[in-house]
Amino acid sequence: MNALPRVRRALLYMPGDSRRKIEKSLTLDVDCICMDLEDGVAPNQKPAARAVVRAALDELSFGRGERLVRINPVGSGLENDDLASILSARPDGIVLPKVHDAAAIRWLDQRLVAAEQQHGWPAGSVGIVAIVESARGIINLREICGAAARLGALIFGAEDLAGDMGINRTAEGSEVFYARSAVVTHAAAFGLQAIDMVSVDFRDQARLEREAAEGARLGFAGKQAIHPNQVAPIQAAFTPTADAIAHARRIVAAALAHAASGTGAFALDNKMVDAPVVKSAEAVLAKARAAGLPV
Repeated sequence: MNALPRVRRALLYMPGDSRRKIEKSLTLDVDCICMDLEDGVAPNQKPAARAVVRAALDELSFGRGERLVRINPVGSGLENDDLASILSARPDGIVLPKVHDAAAIRWLDQRLVAAEQQHGWPAGSVGIVAIVESARGIINLREICGAAARLGALIFGAEDLAGDMGINRTAEGSEVFYARSAVVTHAAAFGLQAIDMVSVDFRDQARLEREAAEGARLGFAGKQAIHPNQVAPIQAAFTPTADAIAHARRIVAAALAHAASGTGAFALDNKMVDAPVVKSAEAVLAKARAAGLPV
């Protein structure tokens, strides 16, 4: 049996220079904890943040949460020091921001290969999650997705994309919909997970829930979070409901029964069920299993 995919319903950023906030994240039962060395840290606090993140990786128990570190982008002049400080503590993955092309992924992959060989870790044991947040990144998605086998997910960075394109962000989000769809489509084509955009106004619960529900419908595996209060509603939005699980089970069971009798398409609840419908139901059950729900 294949291993269940890693659950990434909510990816919570915590500033790397705050041990207190990192410890707070451990109480939230969040799928992914991303300790940030990039935008969440002031330039003069970068060295201190590296020390805090390194100590957190060494000393804290993250439970089931994925231990991620967002380094500074390739070309910033900070990325090598970031990796030198934290990589030997063996995070589960590196989040690489501002990925404009495949070269950035290959650069990081080479350094992770070297670290795995140096420390005797299994090949591919440190993953890559890439943030695509520029016009150039969007048009290079195909090459980015195929750049390294350890690439496990794409993150859609709507705010930086809007800045790169010189457009204003709206609550509706129509101005970034093409790019948002391109990210999730390319991720699906390459067997990667896609993590949706940030909801920047963490006090606007209605917008958060609307965006999360829409992201789930579009096929995203999860959504970025910038505040602890966003975690629970985001993870709920990307978790199949009991009704959805029950319906998917009925479809799969009926499909197995009809297949045994030599029947292809069939009717269930006055609706036609064929192979794509069964595949969708199986995907619901896979998400439920990965989230630890009884199926």
